[in-house]
Amino acid sequence: MRQTTTPALPAAEPLPKGAAIEPSVARAAAGGAAAAAPIVLGPSVPADWLDVVLPTVAENLALDEALLEAAHEERLRRPVVRTWMAAEPTVVVGSSSRIDEEVDRDACRGEGVRILRRPSGGLTVVLGPGCLMWSVIAPLATATPAIDRIHSAVLDPLAAALVATGRPVVRRGSSDLALVTDSGEKKVSGNALRVRRGGVLYHGTLLDAFDLAIVGRVLRHPPREPAYRGRRDHAAFLANLDLGRPALEAAVRLAFAAAEHRVDWPADRVAALVQERYASPGWTERLG
Repeated sequence: MRQTTTPALPAAEPLPKGAAIEPSVARAAAGGAAAAAPIVLGPSVPADWLDVVLPTVAENLALDEALLEAAHEERLRRPVVRTWMAAEPTVVVGSSSRIDEEVDRDACRGEGVRILRRPSGGLTVVLGPGCLMWSVIAPLATATPAIDRIHSAVLDPLAAALVATGRPVVRRGSSDLALVTDSGEKKVSGNALRVRRGGVLYHGTLLDAFDLAIVGRVLRHPPREPAYRGRRDHAAFLANLDLGRPALEAAVRLAFAAAEHRVDWPADRVAALVQERYASPGWTERLG
């Protein structure tokens, strides 16, 4: 059963296209070991399904980071997979995004849209009802992961699971999933990651029944874009999957073999991270 409250249970530097990796990990990867790094991810590695509902976007961002910390500290033995949905439209900028470069602040104020900052790299996204958020937090067997291999290990099985629903979904760019339509390939999923020594957080969006028009109202044209976008504006570039949340969650669970239910999660650490970062203007505004 889905939990709806926070129980008292115990428990960087950006890379292009949605990645954030700690400097110590980057230095190790630069030494040449990255190509051989095994990835503890994907449908061949059973994962735990964490079905918990937190009331705010800040708490959900904090939970992703708290689980990554657990992997970093070698307290996470299996991948954890979860989904969630924001109750209201919210702009979430990347860890190294400059807000004024990517976001129309006046439009956000006019629409009552809050701006928050996540722990992972990549560009700004807009969340809200009809946009399913998904996260995979996994231990890594090495401290020198190859970022491209992590993208493949996560997005290839997810794309395959979505194709199995009857939607023609393909990988595009380094961390997008796109829907093939008569008017071209349209983005349905934008994703980002953060790597720490011993763990990886990979999370992103699945547009399903989202108000796509709001994206163009509150976001500027991105400062960089994948080639397949072709300078299209947000309205022409984005699409919904129209599968419904149960079908999307089933696809996510299938992609990562998330059959076992997990009931424990680091509630105390989530509360601390909300106070330290995700509810703090100092964290959100650190790069205007």
